[in-house]
Amino acid sequence: MPVSDQTQPVAGPEVQAAVATALAAHGAHGEALIPILGEVNRALGYLPPEAVSAVAGALRATRGQVHAVATFYSLLSVQPRGRHVVLFCESAPCHVVGGREVWQALQAALKLAPGETSPDGRFTLLTTSCIGVCGVGPVVVIDDDVHGHLTPAELPALLERYA
Repeated sequence: MPVSDQTQPVAGPEVQAAVATALAAHGAHGEALIPILGEVNRALGYLPPEAVSAVAGALRATRGQVHAVATFYSLLSVQPRGRHVVLFCESAPCHVVGGREVWQALQAALKLAPGETSPDGRFTLLTTSCIGVCGVGPVVVIDDDVHGHLTPAELPALLERYA
């Protein structure tokens, strides 16, 4: 959906606080856009239109520019996600050490397809091309926790830790 710079949603107190905290931590300059968006995304669980507008205004950028960055990076989201984001590495190194089996077991355990969020709002399942820890594949990242050398049998206990 294209982002118009014509109408700007008004940010509520929670969004204003998240943006203000991120700006205070990183400064209001363009080079800090990704860390600012990351911090706001963590605080709110995603980047609502009001947050995109507030960041754009603070950085003297257009909403379209900020939205483009927010939608480019898989760790940022402009849609609400579950309380726990499960990120599966589908790179070749993970694949050759059992990634396919782990992926199939992960989808079955969560009953989700890539990009879906569970009806209870507990999990969102995503994939990525590489997490950068190829030596410990297959790898799943839940929130900020990296779990390597996974087997399908380990998944139920791992997911239960995030209940």
